[in-house]
Amino acid sequence: MQLAIPLEKMTTADKLKALEEIWSDLQRTPDEVPSPAWHADVLRAREARVKEGSSQFQDWPTAKRRIREQTQ
Repeated sequence: MQLAIPLEKMTTADKLKALEEIWSDLQRTPDEVPSPAWHADVLRAREARVKEGSSQFQDWPTAKRRIREQTQ
């Protein structure tokens, strides 16, 4: 299937919204989304930092707002 998306006509906000909608849809069938082998390595390293107590966490809305502020 060829998909034509008018990227040159879309604003950055429109593109980010489209990405969010695509990810939301992909989350409905996570078993169909391949995961690269290096993801397991990253997850193990993060799990180790959590066990050590050296990780800090933010809720997703706060993290998303912080990321968006950094890109503006």
